[in-house]
Amino acid sequence: MTALLSTISLLLTSVYISLLVYFIKGWASLRRPVIHNGTFRTRVTVLIAARNEENNINLTIDDLLAQDYPKKLTEIIIVDDHSTDATADIIRSYAGRGVKLLQLNEDQPLNSYKKKAIATAISVSTGDLMVATDADCRMGNKWLSSVVGYYENNDLVMISAPVSYFQERSLFEYLQTLEFAYLIGLGASFIGNRKASTCNGANLAYRKDIFYEVGGFKGIDDLASGDDELLLQKVAMRYPGRIGFLKQRDAIVYTHAKHTLRSFLKQRRRWASKSVKYKDKRIVALAVSIWLFNVSLLVNAGLSFYNIFFLKLFLTQFLLKYLFEVAFLLPITTFLKRQGLVLLLLLLIPVHIIYFVYIGLMGTTRQYEWKGRMVR
Repeated sequence: MTALLSTISLLLTSVYISLLVYFIKGWASLRRPVIHNGTFRTRVTVLIAARNEENNINLTIDDLLAQDYPKKLTEIIIVDDHSTDATADIIRSYAGRGVKLLQLNEDQPLNSYKKKAIATAISVSTGDLMVATDADCRMGNKWLSSVVGYYENNDLVMISAPVSYFQERSLFEYLQTLEFAYLIGLGASFIGNRKASTCNGANLAYRKDIFYEVGGFKGIDDLASGDDELLLQKVAMRYPGRIGFLKQRDAIVYTHAKHTLRSFLKQRRRWASKSVKYKDKRIVALAVSIWLFNVSLLVNAGLSFYNIFFLKLFLTQFLLKYLFEVAFLLPITTFLKRQGLVLLLLLLIPVHIIYFVYIGLMGTTRQYEWKGRMVR
């Protein structure tokens, strides 16, 4: 039994290290784009779905209105998703500055309100390029011009761009920022390896005609989440080489980590639930392999109380995981100008192992709470 467990553990460790090498290569292959110096020509629609964001939405709108992208080529559409606070009134107050408010008025319950909101906005949009972000995000004034400049200089149909947490208030939030950098780097690395599979909807752009060409959210609209990754995967099946990651600091969108463990776990459960709809089973196999590797770490840590051999095995796995994750995270956090976060990796790894195994189990359950609703 000892020999079997050690063989399995070492095999899973080898798989995980190989994946990290693959991710390191993918990130390194991404080149920072040449800054656009010509005259912009693309009509852009910025899309936001908002629900109960009265504390954040004005800051986001102010950032959008401060963009240096030509106003005559910019359209801002915000869809209020049945907010019960002052969100709609705040959005409405910007009508004189060109911000358009749409309000969902569905009389039948939906499971995917956000996808409905985005699809509704796209249906009335006048832009050729849809640029999606969230109602609690912040961005610099060169964000939109960076995205469009990258789009106009490359033959792309979809662009994933970086997202980072900021304004942390606790160690818990700093740990989330480091883990989130890993996830953003993961999506970027896949694109760098020309195998686009994950992204973040807080900073995502795609051609309007391509959205309709792949059927929009049809086939994935029974799931509350997935307006970003599942749409990207649909586009990647048809245009595998025409999805780019914008590796430029001016393009970073900022948002906040979750303040409580409960809200964090609900968010990660929601993200994990998307995996049941992944069409590319290689991505599912990859996720399962990483999950099994973390399970093996837990098993060996537990067995180390009974046999020192498993302690040595656990420490070997842990050390390899740490060293290769440092190698992966350091270039990403340097790009984000947050390289000091890597010092927290020794604290993050033990917690992350437990949480990752838990989320892998709970993420496949049918229902969870999101924005005050029970969805699946």
